[in-house]
Amino acid sequence: MNNCTNLSKIVKRALVLVICGFAILQCAKAQRPQLPPRPDSSLPTDKTGSDESGPLTSIEEEMRAKRAIKYAQREHRENLERADQLTELGKELVASVKKKGKLDREDLRRLDKVEKLARRIRSEAGGQDDDVTLPKPPSDLESAITQLGESAVSVGEQFKKTPRQVISTGVINEANVLLELIKLVRNMVR
Repeated sequence: MNNCTNLSKIVKRALVLVICGFAILQCAKAQRPQLPPRPDSSLPTDKTGSDESGPLTSIEEEMRAKRAIKYAQREHRENLERADQLTELGKELVASVKKKGKLDREDLRRLDKVEKLARRIRSEAGGQDDDVTLPKPPSDLESAITQLGESAVSVGEQFKKTPRQVISTGVINEANVLLELIKLVRNMVR
């Protein structure tokens, strides 16, 4: 009987240890933060947030395309306004030099603005900085400004005629000529 009693005590102790171990595990599990359940990969997920890892729906693609078109149209309108400004500034420079015979501070500011506009238009037309040699460089300030004004008007007019998705070599070349004339005028003024 003694063996039976010892065995029953051992079984009771083992059962108490198993129950205590189970209780400790449950307490530890309750203290861990609960993670949200993993989504089933076969179900479609919502892609309205910033998560762009999955394919877009046709509505999202259409919205992006419309947004890109509106952005490109706005950029083109701004470039057309730049072309208008370039044309006007070129005409103003020619008129000012014909009237005064020289460039004053206001004219030098206009010249700076013409240069910035020409660089921007050339960039938007798909061009980059190229050295251009003028076939007949002007020898005096008045003829240089006259040629500069004509070139500014030409760049502006050519840019207006160019569709927005077209890279125009004519605009790029004329803008490069205009920028070379600006360098020449600056050297004459110094």
